Amino acid sequence: MRDDERYEIQRAFDQLPHVVGSAWAVIWFRMKGIKKPTREEYREKVLEYFKMAEPVFDAYPNDKEFEAICRYIELRKKDAYTKIISGENEETERRYDRYVDYG
Repeated sequence: MRDDERYEIQRAFDQLPHVVGSAWAVIWFRMKGIKKPTREEYREKVLEYFKMAEPVFDAYPNDKEFEAICRYIELRKKDAYTKIISGENEETERRYDRYVDYG
């Protein structure tokens, strides 16, 4: 698969963890009145909300012409989950810092 065929999926997985996961997690913590969650609590909540986007990850048909992109999406999804939980997703970590510093 060429890079240009993966470009939009790459951008989506670069953005979705913090645009969906972190944004929803921050609102959840605010509504619960939790101003200083641990990093682990925050990461788990981000992952919980990010996983709610899974139906989109499975949206392409199980046809031969979509086989390569579906495999790529699965790899990127697993990588995104690992990076969120391990603290390797820099934007999610930045959002955590901002939340606990400014609430």
